[in-house]
Amino acid sequence: MSEPRIEDLETALRTDMTIDIVTTGARSGQLRRIEIWFMNVDGEVIITGTVRDGRDGSLLPRDWLANMFATPEFTFCLKESVVAEVPARAHVVRDPAERRRLMTAPATSWYREQGDTLDGLLESAPIVSVEFLGDYTALNG
Repeated sequence: MSEPRIEDLETALRTDMTIDIVTTGARSGQLRRIEIWFMNVDGEVIITGTVRDGRDGSLLPRDWLANMFATPEFTFCLKESVVAEVPARAHVVRDPAERRRLMTAPATSWYREQGDTLDGLLESAPIVSVEFLGDYTALNG
């Protein structure tokens, strides 16, 4: 199977939503693969999620996010309109103004409609900006 063209990957990053990510386990060091959604906010690819509360109201950690904290390099696996495994690096978004810009964009409206307040999302939702590496740097917004 041949590698997809950059143009096909760019289209997928604008139109697809579901990917797999392969991270390195923070404790185990083993590769971990999960399905997750991504969004394209004005050319910037991000991975985010809803606020996840424990039964006692505490925030529960996300394994994928802990893995990215420990080892930011991961594989971004497109699987809808095109199939490709793209090397990437995660950058956790901590800046309040940047978090607000991303979570108020039209591309992230679904997350705002899930019962979390905007303030709750800004405070607690995991938000990771994706940097594509190697032969794929042309995909970076």
